[in-house]
Amino acid sequence: MNRLAIFLADGFEEIEALAVVDICRRGGLTIDMISIMGKTEVTGSHGIMVKADGLFEDAVIGDYDMLILPGGMPGTLKLEAHEALMQQVDEFYAAGKKIGAICAAPSIFGHKGILKGRRACSYPTFENQLEGAAVTPGPVEISDNVITSRGMGTAIDFGLAILGVFCGQEMAQRIAKAIIYQDVSYRMSGEEKV
Repeated sequence: MNRLAIFLADGFEEIEALAVVDICRRGGLTIDMISIMGKTEVTGSHGIMVKADGLFEDAVIGDYDMLILPGGMPGTLKLEAHEALMQQVDEFYAAGKKIGAICAAPSIFGHKGILKGRRACSYPTFENQLEGAAVTPGPVEISDNVITSRGMGTAIDFGLAILGVFCGQEMAQRIAKAIIYQDVSYRMSGEEKV
């Protein structure tokens, strides 16, 4: 069974994290909310406290099939400053395992050179940090093992894209219908919307 990890730091964007967790769990995926703060209670950028499932120092990160970074400020900066997490992102990418980021967080991938030659998207004010990427205005971009998305307004698209990658488009469509979501199409590796 696939296992995913989404990482929380104080100042994370609540909707970007929780919409992904909700959609993945509805689709039957195991997704753990992992705090990098040394405590399970993490406060989002809008003052909403969330209780993480576990702490980074207790998790066996290599056992996961995907690492996901939500945006938000200063949460994104805290994620990027966490050396052990960044080492894991590097290892996952090098191994061809899936990594994803939304809003400001794709800038982390840009700084690492992960986006060179890839289609990618992020919050508009961070697009200049997607170093080497073909930046698009799409809600989600899937480029091999790297998935990026633009922000809170595309969090459902991001969650459905991740679900589709692991469980197939039929499951993503089923969950989209169940949550009364209108548009489940998104770009995949440079393919245009149908």
